[in-house]
Amino acid sequence: MLRALALAVGQLADPALLRILMRSLLLTLALFAAAGLAIGWALSGSDPCGLIGLDGCPLDATASGLSALLATLLGLWLLFPAVAIGVLSGFMDAVVAAVEARHYPAARATARPLGPARALALGLRSSARLLVYNLVALPFYLVLLVTGIGPALLFVLVNGLALGTDLGEMVALRHVRGPALRPALQASRGARTALGVAAAALFLVPFVNLLVPIVAAAAATHLYHGRREGRG
Repeated sequence: MLRALALAVGQLADPALLRILMRSLLLTLALFAAAGLAIGWALSGSDPCGLIGLDGCPLDATASGLSALLATLLGLWLLFPAVAIGVLSGFMDAVVAAVEARHYPAARATARPLGPARALALGLRSSARLLVYNLVALPFYLVLLVTGIGPALLFVLVNGLALGTDLGEMVALRHVRGPALRPALQASRGARTALGVAAAALFLVPFVNLLVPIVAAAAATHLYHGRREGRG
């Protein structure tokens, strides 16, 4: 797993990956910005105090804007992996192809691209899984706030389990389909889980988290082909 991460980081300067990184990052941030504007518009003039039976406290433009900003920042922390991985799925074939072109040309020659429809389906499923996992864990995040580090540890565990599964499948499907897919994924379950946990931990690091989707996808590619070639 460490070898896979090191190779992935080492290829970040690849122009093909840099183009994908910029496109996916801009699209991800644009989605959060649009969500923030929508929240601000929805909150403008609303009366949260009235909803719970207290004296009225309608939100003006400043208050609704601040509330929207806080909600967006919370969403960036909690939902960034789900949205970023969902966006990346549209570029997943290109990421894996770039890594295979440099390190595994023979594998790339026999690969079967996922195609837009399958990539979109996998990305939406991955995003939905991450979203559901985090929403289910939300009460536990709040309870663990008193521990200080508890929410971060839970975030890494919750997102790591999902990321390892989804990234591994997106790579494997280019080379194995049908009945052979499940055994191929089961053989690398431990390594993929470790990669997912490492990626989830990096999502907690400011600015580094912007690179995580690309690095994790590239590392998943190295992990898959490294195991096939007996390099772990």
